[in-house]
Amino acid sequence: MNRIDASDHYNESASKTSQIPSLLTIIIDTNPRAWAALGDLLPISKAVANLLVFVNAHLAFGNDNHVAILAAHTNRAVWLYPKSPNPDHRPGTNGSSNGSSNGSASNGQEDVEMTDADGQVDGEAAAPGHRTSANKFPPFTQVESSILTSLRSLINATTPADLHPTTLVSGALSLALSYTNKIVHTFELPKSSSDPANPTPILSAAAAADASAAATLHSRILVLSVSDSEPAQYIPTMNAVFAASHARIPVDTLALRGTPTFLQQAAFITGGTYLSAAANPRGLLSYLTFGFLADAEARRSLVAPTQDVVDFRAACFCHRRVVDAGFVCSICLSIFCEVPDGAECLTCGTKLALGNYGAKPAVVPRARKKKKKARVNGAAGGRDTSSATGTPAPVS
Repeated sequence: MNRIDASDHYNESASKTSQIPSLLTIIIDTNPRAWAALGDLLPISKAVANLLVFVNAHLAFGNDNHVAILAAHTNRAVWLYPKSPNPDHRPGTNGSSNGSSNGSASNGQEDVEMTDADGQVDGEAAAPGHRTSANKFPPFTQVESSILTSLRSLINATTPADLHPTTLVSGALSLALSYTNKIVHTFELPKSSSDPANPTPILSAAAAADASAAATLHSRILVLSVSDSEPAQYIPTMNAVFAASHARIPVDTLALRGTPTFLQQAAFITGGTYLSAAANPRGLLSYLTFGFLADAEARRSLVAPTQDVVDFRAACFCHRRVVDAGFVCSICLSIFCEVPDGAECLTCGTKLALGNYGAKPAVVPRARKKKKKARVNGAAGGRDTSSATGTPAPVS
């Protein structure tokens, strides 16, 4: 019967027939100084347009694919999509400086305006500029409208005091990991009944084992970097990288400008991909499509780009400087560029045993080699036993 109507596929489980969802979390480095230096080759407007094409391609691979986009700014990390239900009311903006305008707000009873993907408040009419086009796929329109609206608000809220040369990448990585953990739990199958009076398992033991062994979500993080790594963020960045490695979440990095040393290490530790497009930033869409469109499972069947050289230099815990050689605490593995005061670890307070470090090296005289006497005709020097006459010829 199966040869006629292929009825066997109705008996297969949903996990075998359906595609495993994929979550792509993108972190955009929105440092104004870095984009100003890159403006002649690739303005941020064109970069966002290329990024939207890449996001649409990821969503078009499957109906269950998801995307989340954050902006790593100079002093904070901001959600671009999906929008946060609790917007950050910073001093100097439309909100109050203390975060509350009346007594009810101080008590935590203030209503939060929930916005849609297109930026409009629930119950209000849509603005003429936010009307949905019939010629565009609705999820693409929602993502594009949310990203452009949130990014424009972030740029308008940036003051001259916020123009720092560094970028808060560590905070964006922490937010990305938290959101990924939240989405992973939503895709997990229920292991017990929701009824507290009858907490019996819904699945059998074999089915529960198969469900736990099978992957429910493929997640990864992509960082679009335009600035160098900040040594002061070494500790929080490495903490986020090791957490991503423990959760088996690869961290990919595309460097359009500069050399992000810590992100290069993150790609190596988590099994991600690191590419540098500093030589040709205009080819952003080509780098994204051919280097980062495939997820972790699809990369097993492809030849992914690899790193020839990885910069494993670390930043010291005392002065936040990138060092080639230093001192490491044997207890907490803290790194110091020089010996701390009192030879005590600044992190755990352990007394560091330096041994003979700093002592003046002793000069050891070289041992003289014994002179050997010259040999004559293969024999040791001494009495001459050679003959002055030649060898006699044979007599015929």
